[in-house]
Amino acid sequence: MNITFISNYINHHQIPFSNACYELLGKNYHFIQTQPMEQERLQMGWSSAGEALPYVKLLYQEEEQCRRLIMESDVLLAGWSGREDLIQERLNVGLLTIRVSERLYREGQWKAVSPRGLIHKYREHTRYRNRQAYLLCAGAYVPSDFHMIRAYPGKMFKWGYFPETRVYAQKEFAKMKRAEGRVEIVWSGRFIPLKHPEYMIRLAKSLKDQKQNFHIHMAGGGGMEQELKEMARRQNVEDVITFYGFIAPGEVRSVMEKGHIFIFTSNHLEGWGAVVNEAMNSGCAVVANVQAGAVPYLIRHGENGLCYPDNRYEKMEEAVKFLIGHPQERERMGWEAYRTITGLWNARHAAGELIRLVEGIREGRMEPAAEGPLSPAPVIAPGKMYQWMLKEEREGEKGG
Repeated sequence: MNITFISNYINHHQIPFSNACYELLGKNYHFIQTQPMEQERLQMGWSSAGEALPYVKLLYQEEEQCRRLIMESDVLLAGWSGREDLIQERLNVGLLTIRVSERLYREGQWKAVSPRGLIHKYREHTRYRNRQAYLLCAGAYVPSDFHMIRAYPGKMFKWGYFPETRVYAQKEFAKMKRAEGRVEIVWSGRFIPLKHPEYMIRLAKSLKDQKQNFHIHMAGGGGMEQELKEMARRQNVEDVITFYGFIAPGEVRSVMEKGHIFIFTSNHLEGWGAVVNEAMNSGCAVVANVQAGAVPYLIRHGENGLCYPDNRYEKMEEAVKFLIGHPQERERMGWEAYRTITGLWNARHAAGELIRLVEGIREGRMEPAAEGPLSPAPVIAPGKMYQWMLKEEREGEKGG
């Protein structure tokens, strides 16, 4: 089987999945990069070294060979590439194509009423609803968006991003994370409004006023950096917050490995949020806003982490204080989070499930995974996602 993945560029969130595919398929796997990585990403510590991997082809240097791969591969995985013309060419002749997509309507599904937008979505998606076209949903809110345009009926599957997975023995956590004393709290991302880094300054003030024993580690940078540092100074919490600036992904993981709690405050504009995968893999008990795409897929509320509704700061603070005050629950959730990533939501498992599903489709049978990547993606309205997660938790308790 030949599989080709086309996307804008390869990065540390995609390399583990591509490496897993390459291990399973060898020279029958290719990744087509359609553009160089932006300077902004490079300044954030991302690396363009992936361009040298043996399976990577650069469209802007080898267009003829890339076009041949797109049309001759048994399967095309099509992420956002800026070259819709190439994907359309394949779809128009009925070749098996699997889209990989984040949300269509991050700013609100009211945008679906736009006539011009609907025509555009029809041309790219809806008109292929009865063809060999499938959708990998990189976020729990994706199925609802595509359901609105009547695309991919019965052909939408859970998906996401799969950063590097690290494996530890359970005893290693005792060495990585201090069992008693100060609680290490980690936040990571760009300092921009949609990620709400200012919540961490507010949290630091509240915890310090209550004389909690904690320290907040903030890895990242961006437009709000000076504003945040000034807020920390005014609130007299500079002594309980460390600002790391932009550091390489591997260094961020080192901070997470020492952390007890990871807080993910991004709102509905966050398509996925790969730092959640990384924090869970690092054994952190995650507190996350349900509005971000990764959260409903990765977190089982109360089992391997905690979520809070609709960007509500007070609920986030409440969850953090619960974890600070219940170290055994914190440790248990961190270990279950780790097991979720190493056992299910990782690149190797996703690659194997993809190949298995595709083999079935080519033989005329549809056999989705039972859970995790490549399992059926439920259509849940954005405003009902938190209630759905709590319902899943209750049903899981009954089943147990």
